[in-house]
Order: sequence, then C-alpha cells, then structure tokens
Amino acid sequence: MRLDELLERTTDSLKANMVYGEPYEKDGVTVIPAARIAGGGGGGDGKDEQHGQQGEGAGIGLTATPTGAYILKDGKLRWEPAVDVNRLVTVLGVVALGALFFATRIVKIRAARGPCEHTAAHKE
Repeated sequence: MRLDELLERTTDSLKANMVYGEPYEKDGVTVIPAARIAGGGGGGDGKDEQHGQQGEGAGIGLTATPTGAYILKDGKLRWEPAVDVNRLVTVLGVVALGALFFATRIVKIRAARGPCEHTAAHKE
C-alpha cells in the first residue's frame, strides 16, 4: 500500500464512532460507551541511485482505552467513569514507594544529627 493511500484510509477511519460506541438499551436504560483513542504513524521513502531501486513504507498504531459510559435513565443523563484497576494499583504502588523512600531519608538525617537539644533537656 502506498503511503498516501495509508494516510487517507487512516484519516477516514478516525471518526467519532471510534470514541463513542453504539448505544444499547436494556430495561429502559440506554448506555453509550466511550473510549480514549490514541495513535501514531510514520512512513518514508527512499531511492538507491547506485542500484536503481526505490521503495516506501509506512505504519500506524492505534490504541483504545475505555473511559466510561453515558447512562440515560428516566430522561436523565449521567457519566459513569470506568475504573482502570491496573492504573490505580500502579499509582498506589508509586505513592507507597515514595513515602517509604521519604521516611527512610528522614530517619537517616535524624540519625546523622544525633539527639536534638530539646530531647536532651528533658532527660536532665
């Protein structure tokens, strides 16, 4: 496939229906799923004058992450966010490691200073 054809097909495929799924209804409740779409692509061409060859190539990558859904019930619309458990666990792990590192540094600093004057005064 030629580079210009790939870009044209990619542009045509990036529509709102990639972000919002088909609405579906059950028991009087309409659900419209939504996702975050991200992508990237690249391509290029080249010519080998010495051997009389030329070529081109391109690639594209897309990813979709559920973000939540719009819920329509009894004439009222509300947003229901999707919970990404993996992201939540990762963030909590990073925060816990940061707190552990910070606490360790505080203990080392206090140990290097020795007992403070205020504590020594109370021991007398």
